[in-house]
Amino acid sequence: MAGIPIDKYIAFEINKDSIKVTQYHYPATIQCGDVRNFYWESIGHCDLLIGGSPCQDLSSANRNRCGLEGSKSSLFWEYVKAKNVLKPKYFLLENVQMPARDFEIISQALGIYPVNINSSLVSAQLRNRFYWTNIGYKNYNIFGFPTCAIPQPNDKKIFLQDILTSGFADRQKSNCLLRNLSRPSYKKDYMMRRHQKSFHTIVFEDLKDKYNSSRYFNQTELERLQTLPDGYTKVLSRNKAAACIADSWTAEVIAHIFKFLKQELEKGEKTNGKTI
Repeated sequence: MAGIPIDKYIAFEINKDSIKVTQYHYPATIQCGDVRNFYWESIGHCDLLIGGSPCQDLSSANRNRCGLEGSKSSLFWEYVKAKNVLKPKYFLLENVQMPARDFEIISQALGIYPVNINSSLVSAQLRNRFYWTNIGYKNYNIFGFPTCAIPQPNDKKIFLQDILTSGFADRQKSNCLLRNLSRPSYKKDYMMRRHQKSFHTIVFEDLKDKYNSSRYFNQTELERLQTLPDGYTKVLSRNKAAACIADSWTAEVIAHIFKFLKQELEKGEKTNGKTI
């Protein structure tokens, strides 16, 4: 999507299903498994460091969140360690809306305040996320601390009805896809109550009989909600794909950010006669 050639891609992932999808599309990816206790000096040079540390301990959807001290979100510090050792020319970290204290800690650790982009601008899904990156434009406060000033993507005006393979939607946008809500494991009554309270989104094959015709998103619809190509997760079952897709990034948002990376690389070619 971004059109940037990659010489080598090194990944740290422990989810077997996510690895399966990656290796299907990008078989040359070097998989290193668990990021904890990795000897970063062994990598050497790194041009671009991207990551999205687990958000369960930060998300407002978790009543028992523990912040950056939580067992999952503490993996953020592994990203910081990698950044400090590898000193990449560019970096990008994605995460959810969070308490002000954690937001400030992350921003100070990375040396920049993030840009806030809602995936609803480029998809049929409400997905409000922070992106910390040194790519693109920056503004500075009175203390000289930078804020990422990448402009918002153009609103593509994609609505939920537009991405359905069949049936009808009773709202313009889907709620944010979540791992624990994207699998069809609930009874009809519970499913309808959650939908009415806007906790998650369902589809109706018959608007005159919503109860009996209600269903969850199918695999293709889930892919479209994250702006992935149709069939991108075809190596997985629907349920396994749903969990992976919920944990993934909105592809079009990342492509939007990387558009400014591509501009910087092209500018470097003109001034230096070479790229990174």
